[in-house]
Amino acid sequence: MRFVIGKEEAFPVRPQFPKYKGFSVCDEADNGIQLWYLPFAKDAQAPKFKECARHPHIDESGYVLYYTSQCPFNGKYVPIIEAVAKDNGIPFKAIHLQSKEEARNAPTPITTYAIFQDGEYITNEQMNDKRFLKFIGK
Repeated sequence: MRFVIGKEEAFPVRPQFPKYKGFSVCDEADNGIQLWYLPFAKDAQAPKFKECARHPHIDESGYVLYYTSQCPFNGKYVPIIEAVAKDNGIPFKAIHLQSKEEARNAPTPITTYAIFQDGEYITNEQMNDKRFLKFIGK
């Protein structure tokens, strides 16, 4: 059993709870996202992030959003953010991860929603149009 704890999740899990339940940190990405696990056997191998997720970075400029259909709000707000970015001349690209392989090879440990700016990971906080414009300073 394993789960990821992020710094900016909508429903953050306090680290004390999984620790209390016997989980421990087995890996951490450069952006502070931790992978926790609970081994069912003493000789169980701890899971690890893939290198692409451990070091979140892309080689694209502008804003790039990686997201999945895991969250129902993405279906509503991603097209709205795309339209707002276009209307305001903001370079923006949304990449909808639709398969297990795409998610496994994503440049982020949080595939539900992850925004990059000029190649650097900036947040996994989901946004509506107003919040997106405020976040980028418009």
